[in-house]
Amino acid sequence: MLSWRGPGHPNYGGAEISTYHHIRAWVKAGHQVYWFTSSVLHSPSEETIDGVHIIRRGFQILQVQFAAVIWYFFSPHPKFDLVVDQFHGIPFFTPLFVRSKKLAFIHEVAKEVWWINHLRFPANYIFGTAGFISEPLIFRLFYRHIPFFTVSQSTKQDLIKWSIPASNIYIIPNGTTTLPAKFAKEKTPTVIFLGAVAHDKGIEDTLFAFSYIIKLHPQWRLWIVGKSEPTYQAKLDELGLHLGINSRLKFWGFVNQRKKFELLAKAHVMLNPSIREGWGLVNIEANSVGTPVVAYDVPGCRDSIQNGTTGLLCPKGDISCLAKTCVRLVSDNKLYEKTSAQAKKWSLQFSWAKSASLSLKLIETLRTTSLH
Repeated sequence: MLSWRGPGHPNYGGAEISTYHHIRAWVKAGHQVYWFTSSVLHSPSEETIDGVHIIRRGFQILQVQFAAVIWYFFSPHPKFDLVVDQFHGIPFFTPLFVRSKKLAFIHEVAKEVWWINHLRFPANYIFGTAGFISEPLIFRLFYRHIPFFTVSQSTKQDLIKWSIPASNIYIIPNGTTTLPAKFAKEKTPTVIFLGAVAHDKGIEDTLFAFSYIIKLHPQWRLWIVGKSEPTYQAKLDELGLHLGINSRLKFWGFVNQRKKFELLAKAHVMLNPSIREGWGLVNIEANSVGTPVVAYDVPGCRDSIQNGTTGLLCPKGDISCLAKTCVRLVSDNKLYEKTSAQAKKWSLQFSWAKSASLSLKLIETLRTTSLH
């Protein structure tokens, strides 16, 4: 498994959680698995976690790809039956140097996300332009004959548009983790945002939407749950002050699993204005405790949210719709109870055991076929 982030990385997120659940199941089934990923400060260059051999080399952007080539050719390792090339904007280009069978693993294509980076001008535009133009070319030039493992119909359609044959694409939705503890909803209407506190995840749209809500409903509260960079956090604090919402806003930062599900359960609605997802793992996590989700109608979210059933979708960029939809959902008791119940029922379809079983079947099938 080649991926830009792995265990211990400070930005370890949904894609890495998914990777971990799959490869852990492969190890339990008797397979020997190596996970090559980027270096992490204070983490060893090599270690074994749950039977998975972790190899860390290079920085997460570009360096890890070069480091993988060097390690593959010059470091001792067993002969691999299958190499999984994971995409996060930039893949590992395994068709150029790996002779073993290959499987591409992708949550979502980057597309417009290339333009959202923290580099300074003009580097941000140069990097964004290079990524936006080169991404579809990489698929067409190097991966047309490689099988793909992805998590949603939206990503499958994007891959087809970029010349990957539909017959080469296998969809295995993410599972979810739940906790059995039950918590009552807050007495005060509460909106929650869960995930990486970053621009592409829609945190700024969340703050703007909430500012619309409290103009009419000043008693509402907003919880932000997730890690942010100190400089970006300062910008968000300033934005909250400018919008006049700081007295009704709480940044929880990173929390453990138990606290995460407690907050999800206590909140009335989750707001997820991400501009693009592969699946939207947090949406199913919220649903598992009966919390509906209001999100943009974008790839990933339109797959993990059943519009009008387990949550509600708004046109991308329509912040007013986000605010009005949250209020409508929470204010209409009959609609809320129905949506909450359907959300919980929907979440029961997803488990890591089921997803890992499907991916195990896929890799074992690929080992016996000629497609590589």
